[in-house]
Amino acid sequence: MSDPPRAILCAGNIVMDLLARPADEILWGGTRWVDSIEQSLGGNGANTSAAIAKLGVSARLIGAVGWDPFGDAALARLGELDVDTTYVKRLSAGTAASIVLVREDGARAFLHRPGVSREALSSGWELPGNFFRGACRLHIGNPFALLHMRSRAPALLEAALEAGVSTSLDTAWDALGEWMKVIAPCLPHVNLLFTNEDEARMLTGSADPVTAAGRFRAEGATSVVVKLGAGGCAVSHEGSEWRTPAFHVPVVDTTGAGDCFAGAFLAALERGLDWPGAALLANAAGALSVSALGATTGLLGWEETIAWMERAEAR
Repeated sequence: MSDPPRAILCAGNIVMDLLARPADEILWGGTRWVDSIEQSLGGNGANTSAAIAKLGVSARLIGAVGWDPFGDAALARLGELDVDTTYVKRLSAGTAASIVLVREDGARAFLHRPGVSREALSSGWELPGNFFRGACRLHIGNPFALLHMRSRAPALLEAALEAGVSTSLDTAWDALGEWMKVIAPCLPHVNLLFTNEDEARMLTGSADPVTAAGRFRAEGATSVVVKLGAGGCAVSHEGSEWRTPAFHVPVVDTTGAGDCFAGAFLAALERGLDWPGAALLANAAGALSVSALGATTGLLGWEETIAWMERAEAR
């Protein structure tokens, strides 16, 4: 009898996004017409786990939603994507939600209500003893987004390693400005760190991928992937540094593309691709994400993504 598929545990926020596009200018006291207003699943944890599941790898999400219609909608969408929500709690505060204003060029601005993200993983929120059973990796998608994850992330990552489970972390933007105060204690327990140029600059003082990766490794991270948007990504792994180009697509909405990139990278590694192959497939997932309104709307399955890559134009 073959072993059951191993799961990637993904801890992070779950958000319902209300997206309006194009929103190139806001007229206070007046009205602007837009082409699209859509509701979409969002949040670093939800987006990353959705990408993992879409690419055929078991994803188990750790997070929280409220007892409200947004919580119902988030759980329904995660269920449609075959994301395991066993460890998603329902709490009294409202589900985290964002109003996302998307410009014609895909850039966006957020109005965000943290809601249950202020309560998730608070004291008394303990993981069961068999939590890591059947898991291949623990991924933390944006430790800044969940208030209590800021202090609990290092111990959670350390517990995963002690259980023989690989670890990864995606930094994202810190709205509270604590940056390395949160990330530095995590790095000795991180096998794979994801970040982007702006986050790398805030965390290390340098947006240069090689310099930033070196500083992250000096603090304990084993491997580092810097997301470069239209420039693809830069990878630092086992003493080698390389860049993988992006795919050229018309940009509709960049919301959540970095989460989809990270989820695709992790899914590709679990499905047996080498690191250069995982970087290329992650770039494809990022391109598919930005090609549609909503973080996960444009994602394809594994075989469809491979076929899309064979047709697509790399920069």
